[in-house]
Amino acid sequence: MFTGIIEEVGTVRRREGGELVIACREVIDDSKLGDSIAVNGVDLTVRALTEDSMTFDVMPETFRRSNLQHVAVGDWVNLERSVNAATRLSGHIVRGVVETTCTLESMTGEGDAMIARFRTDPHYLRYIVLKGPVCVDGVSLTVMARDEESFSVSLVQYTQEHTNLMQRRPGDAINLETDIFARYVEQLLEARSATGS
Repeated sequence: MFTGIIEEVGTVRRREGGELVIACREVIDDSKLGDSIAVNGVDLTVRALTEDSMTFDVMPETFRRSNLQHVAVGDWVNLERSVNAATRLSGHIVRGVVETTCTLESMTGEGDAMIARFRTDPHYLRYIVLKGPVCVDGVSLTVMARDEESFSVSLVQYTQEHTNLMQRRPGDAINLETDIFARYVEQLLEARSATGS
C-alpha cells in the first residue's frame, strides 16, 4: 500500500524484456530485496539492489495496462516506498494497481498552479468523483473538475517540482488508479441488486 506522495524521481537506466532498472538514491535507503516500490504508481518488487539503482521484473500484464511499456533509458519515473505502520498517510490509500492509462489533454497555468486535464474511458471515469482522490503516475491528487470525457487536477508548486508530471506533454499516456472505495460500493450495490435485498 502507498500514499501517492512521491519520494523521489528516478531515471530509467535499462529496460530489457521484462527487466527494468531504475537509477535512484533516496528510496534505496532502508529498502531491501522483496520490498514493494511504486514506479509511476505501479507496485513492483525489488529483485536486485546496488548503491544507486533498483532492478524490477515487470509482467506482460503490467506492461499492457501501464505506461511502463513506453519507458526508455533516461526517462523520469515517480518513486515511492510502501507504507509501514508508522507512516503518516498524507495522500490517500493507493494500492499500486494501475487499472489503465489516461491521456494528458492539456496543462494550463492558473497562478502558481498548473491545471492538468486527462481524458479516459467512461468505464474508469465513473470511479472518479469531483473533489475525490485520484492517482496519476503514482501521484495522489484531488479531482477539481469532471465531465463525461475527462477530469482535471491542480498541481501545486511542490508537486510540479517533485514529480515527473511537468515533463509530460499532451498526448502522453499517464498511469491511472481510481478510488478503490468507489469500486467496493459499486460491487456491494450490484450484489444487493442481484439478490433482491
